[in-house]
Amino acid sequence: MRALRQTAAIRLAKAVQRGNVMKLARRQFLQSAAAAAALPAMSRVTWAQTYPARPVRVIVAAAAGGATDILARLIGQRLSIAFGQQFIIENRPGGSYSIGTEAVVRAPADGYTLLAISSVHVINATLYDKLNYNFIRDIAPVAGIMRTPLVVVVNPSFPAKTISELIGYAKANPGKVNFASGGSGSALHVAGELFKMMTNVDMVHVPYRGEGLALTDLLGGQVQLMFAAPAAAIEHIKSGKLRALAVSTPTRWEELPEIPMVGEFVPGYEAIGVFGIGAPRNTPVEIIDKLNNEINSVIAHPQIKERLIELGGVPMSMTPTDFRKFIANETEKWGKVIRAAGIKPE
Repeated sequence: MRALRQTAAIRLAKAVQRGNVMKLARRQFLQSAAAAAALPAMSRVTWAQTYPARPVRVIVAAAAGGATDILARLIGQRLSIAFGQQFIIENRPGGSYSIGTEAVVRAPADGYTLLAISSVHVINATLYDKLNYNFIRDIAPVAGIMRTPLVVVVNPSFPAKTISELIGYAKANPGKVNFASGGSGSALHVAGELFKMMTNVDMVHVPYRGEGLALTDLLGGQVQLMFAAPAAAIEHIKSGKLRALAVSTPTRWEELPEIPMVGEFVPGYEAIGVFGIGAPRNTPVEIIDKLNNEINSVIAHPQIKERLIELGGVPMSMTPTDFRKFIANETEKWGKVIRAAGIKPE
């Protein structure tokens, strides 16, 4: 009996020892697992702290000299100074912005390849049935740069001097008012189509291969009306060669504050150009936030703000989340217009 009790005691001791070892092993395993789980987060934070460690490419999906290119270079120059690394602007025109955009979509999601975003990207998301990417899904919004109005301008020989008079004239003369744009599916085109839908007027769209050609014919009186970019139209407005009826933004244009808003005559009307910066999806949020903070600081600088106003815009400071929501809303809005008007790419 005594021997049996000793044997039982030995077994119990061994069991307790095994239990302690298992508990210790389990504790060590959990500690190791927690440390391993923390490694990616720690490495991302460290990565963001040292970013950028080499030059950053900013892809402009259009030729040099346009508004998107000018803004990308303006912001890139300031970011180069702020970060101590070059932000190199690389123009990749072609395919109505699709070639350059796809290059960013396919690039590593490490913050070293960025995309200069414009309204063309928002419109193309619905305009084209077959793209090799999904803009909303594949591009992570980083920061807004600026929004711009469009200006409703007419040839001085046109009888309407206000938006109300334009609507009245167009209704009295259905199909006899021609409005020009820089091409089918352009921002200038869809802005005109939205105006037609909201006012129930019948105007004829006349597409040109570029805004410059459209303006030339508007100045010559071959067409009567145009939703024009401020930078292209402002000198003609100031010289009296074109008459400005209204701006398309929900606030007046600071450069010419006497021009009313379309929304004062057509409640709810708004058509704005937008510019910003994006990155490949899955780019670390820490890097996106770092870029967002710096870009917001850049566009708040008095000299940059003044330059944006000269270009006809208003600084658009947003968080990445707000910029994402803005892009999604604009895509949905213009998608409805494109489908309703049956707009097809050229």
